[in-house]
Amino acid sequence: MTDEVAGIATRLAKHPFLAGMPDVHVQALAGLARLQRWPADTRLFSEHRTADRFFLLEEGLVYIEMPIPGQEDMVLETVRGGDVLGWSWLFPPYVWHFSALTVAPTEAIVLAAAGVRERCEASPEFGYDLIRRVAGVAIQRLHAVRLRLMNLYDPTPPRR
Repeated sequence: MTDEVAGIATRLAKHPFLAGMPDVHVQALAGLARLQRWPADTRLFSEHRTADRFFLLEEGLVYIEMPIPGQEDMVLETVRGGDVLGWSWLFPPYVWHFSALTVAPTEAIVLAAAGVRERCEASPEFGYDLIRRVAGVAIQRLHAVRLRLMNLYDPTPPRR
């Protein structure tokens, strides 16, 4: 293992998304990862484009957006250091369902989707662990959107 891969493995092991993942799986992910930084106002991915990676954010701020024709993009969620970004890479047809834009300088561990999917196929234990983690994030995000929609469309008049 090169020093660079070992450094990435150490960072992966510390990321909240991978907390408690067996070392052998973290080591496998490290070989599929690279570190990357972006300035504010950088488009990380766009809706309907190929989802070929995902991001473990270490620092920064990213909007998950939904394009609305004729209007500004709607911000669905804000993610930051310690969060994971992207799950469209895991499910065919492997295209992004939303867009993502950095709002502040952002640093992340970027993982190559095809290699991670191959690892999931080769190791069902690893695949189950990873999908369980992704599903947990999806549930949290859906719950957050539900709460925002309830606030947006609440027909109850405010109390005086």
